[in-house]
Amino acid sequence: MSSTAVISSLSFEQGSTGFGIGISNPRISWRFKTDPNPKDWEQTAYDIEITRERCSDTERYHVQSTNSVLVPWPSQPLKSRETAQVRVRAYGGTDSVPTEWSNWSTIECGLLDRKDWKARAITVSVKQPEGPLRPIRFRKTFSFPFGSVPRARLYITSLGVFQAYINGVPVGDHFMAPGWTSYHHRLNYEMFDVSSLLRYGESNTIAVEVAEGWYATRLGFHGGRRYVYGDEMALIAQLEMQTANGDEHVVISDATWKSHQSAIISSELYDGEVYNALEEQTGWNNHTFNAPFNSESWSFVQETDFPKAELVLSNAPPVRVTQTIKPTQIITTPSNKKIVDFGQNLVGRARIPKLNIPSGDSVILTHAEVLENQELGTRPLRVAKCTDKVTSAGDELDWAPRFSFHGFRYVQVDNWTPTLDNIVAEVMHTDLTRTGWFDCSHAMINQLHENATWSMRGNFLSIPTDCPQRDERLGWTGDIQVFAPSASFLYNTSGMLGDWLKDLSSEQLENANAVPPLVVPNVISEEFWPTFPQAIWDDVTILLPWTLYQNYGDIDILRKQYPSMTGWLDRGVQRGPDRLWDDNLFQLGDWLDPTAPPDQPGNARTDGTLVADAYLVHVTRVLGDISTILGELADETRYKTEYHKLKLRFQEKYVSHEGWLVGDTQTALALVLVFDLLDDADQIAAAGARLARSVRKSKFQVSTGFAGTPLITHALTRSGHPQLAYRMLQEKNCPSWMYPITMGATTIWERWDSMLPDGSINPGEMTSFNHYALGSIINWLHKTVAGVSPLEPGWRHILVQPVPGGTVTSAQAIHETPYGRLECRWEVREGNEFHLELIVPPNSKARIVLPGDSGDDSRWRRSGRHEFSTRFDSQAGWPPKALLPPMFEAEDTFV
Repeated sequence: MSSTAVISSLSFEQGSTGFGIGISNPRISWRFKTDPNPKDWEQTAYDIEITRERCSDTERYHVQSTNSVLVPWPSQPLKSRETAQVRVRAYGGTDSVPTEWSNWSTIECGLLDRKDWKARAITVSVKQPEGPLRPIRFRKTFSFPFGSVPRARLYITSLGVFQAYINGVPVGDHFMAPGWTSYHHRLNYEMFDVSSLLRYGESNTIAVEVAEGWYATRLGFHGGRRYVYGDEMALIAQLEMQTANGDEHVVISDATWKSHQSAIISSELYDGEVYNALEEQTGWNNHTFNAPFNSESWSFVQETDFPKAELVLSNAPPVRVTQTIKPTQIITTPSNKKIVDFGQNLVGRARIPKLNIPSGDSVILTHAEVLENQELGTRPLRVAKCTDKVTSAGDELDWAPRFSFHGFRYVQVDNWTPTLDNIVAEVMHTDLTRTGWFDCSHAMINQLHENATWSMRGNFLSIPTDCPQRDERLGWTGDIQVFAPSASFLYNTSGMLGDWLKDLSSEQLENANAVPPLVVPNVISEEFWPTFPQAIWDDVTILLPWTLYQNYGDIDILRKQYPSMTGWLDRGVQRGPDRLWDDNLFQLGDWLDPTAPPDQPGNARTDGTLVADAYLVHVTRVLGDISTILGELADETRYKTEYHKLKLRFQEKYVSHEGWLVGDTQTALALVLVFDLLDDADQIAAAGARLARSVRKSKFQVSTGFAGTPLITHALTRSGHPQLAYRMLQEKNCPSWMYPITMGATTIWERWDSMLPDGSINPGEMTSFNHYALGSIINWLHKTVAGVSPLEPGWRHILVQPVPGGTVTSAQAIHETPYGRLECRWEVREGNEFHLELIVPPNSKARIVLPGDSGDDSRWRRSGRHEFSTRFDSQAGWPPKALLPPMFEAEDTFV
């Protein structure tokens, strides 16, 4: 084993690459290998070497610090377009021996100043009062007079979504670029290295196809609205080329470009894409004019107003095709339709690699998540058509939609015969870095975790959405608020969710009352759904930055979002005389309580105001802690004083002297236990016992909605009833987490009974089979079953505290922390021996609490491999019994 640590990788602003940095002082992080993994290794200092562009001297900085995550940029600020080489070594161990130098990493800035943009915004003014906008193709042919080009960069964005080409070759592997932002405030641009695509000494062509994307398409439910941001698509492109001698040549979008309508007739998010190969112009995106390309039919473009929004390089990865899936079966329905089953509910597109049909014939693909009565189940899609159509010109065609995506497992194919080998599904989502894995001895629990992971993949496409299939697909704030702790374990969400929070605060703070919209970006008409303050959903302003801080240790996210947080609590919350929520305000509350009628999803057992008040006390405490971290001393005093007053008022309003709770529901009890809303030990014990009684009385079936579901198993564990949490987890009758799995679910459903036991779809209008919110149970799998969670923001200090139970005899979690890979595995062996294996990454340490342990603080371990054993009866109290009337006790069975 090596005596010192080994640096595995460098990153900038927690991104995976240094190419396309949008700030001048990027912070630097480095991670360590855990194989080899020196024992008890902690960093004491580090060296950073930087070689700046066009500077022969290498800068070296030696810093005495234990910090290896998000350390400050030590050199002068970078400039637009500037590149630099960076490498790091760290000192540590008992002798403070340096590691080997890391590999050199290249960092390159984008355009940091609005003045760097010379390009014009160009468009084709075609007014279309109804229906979708037809995609537009733009092109420009140019020559480069200086010979070879060692460096060429394309900076590009659009009002709409685009695909760029240089000399017929697609630029990059991004889809739906530049993504969805609050276009009036922020507009992403993309940066590509296109040096290898240019032809030196010949004519070159840059071509771009632009579709309406989120910018102009129909958005929202009940028919939605078109042209929310504008009714003209536009392109902004700036191609900069440079020789080794420093000669420069720039091609910008301007009035000299030409345009033509696309062979794509329409491409919408909800309704799908229509492509007619008969209208294709071969060679339109190349430097050669192949027949039947007719350059004379192309017209000059118009310059239009440059966007007023801030042009930004996103810190989030782009949307990509990340996986290709083959069908599992071809189904012939009772109506003689052909349906392709891909075996997995996913988000993306179907591709036909070799389509051979007669000229003029069309293939139609209709997408859905489920079957009903052995036919395609399209009713949950509401008015979204989710249909692609391709018309052939007689030649073999490799076809997939370019500017649309669908949520589907099944594809009905009309006018063509699919087989297991001639059609595939391509999975699309924001290409986040995977950071977390979970596995245990229980196959159905593993499937639950897999389902939640697939739901996250499907709903993290540019923004965090509620669902990916119907006429909605919006950034609901409540969904991501409850799922963010789970999401940030599975993937590195810091860049994507950090960017999304910027849009949230932009749209929130333009409102004088600082009330965030319920969906971000906000595209819901005020006439249909006016902005009104809501607990849980609007509390995302505080709780999501806090979650990101806990997972990534980035204090800047707190600092940047602080005005949003304080604005919400100081001006947004609609309070009553006692400073808790106004009782007269409607609250979504424990949305989708299982007892709520299909047409009344907000009709929950738990009073919405109680839920809102519990959240208000909680977020006030959190904001007090954030004020302390940021050194906002006046706010710290104010919020912490208010927290204690609100907590006391909550207790007076809702809690009896004996610890009984007004409402007495599982959600209410879970809220007070997890949010620490009780002070008296007897009251806490009474609330825990009451919750346990309620869970037994409900026969371990889920009795919670949006507010209670993320907390119920945590509350049971904290109150000393982990076996009840396991029993709830393993229940198979509806409503339960396992019920959808017994019905073949491969993603998390929106409703506990999105599909009824007879195979029919829930009659409610709002029924989705791909919603991650109720999958927030997996945070308990990570934290309690596997037993790992951050004890200090950013995982520098780790809590390892597995709580075995149920029929689970082993579990493991792997998490790529900012310091390196954490691995935790345990199993229960013969004779009630509990055995734990742990790998702690360098420069961090773990506190280990074994089952049955008193939690002795002295059991700390630094980096290295560690093993522990203890005696623990994981079957004590298993299986717990339901609380039934005597005449029904025989019904309580568990398999």
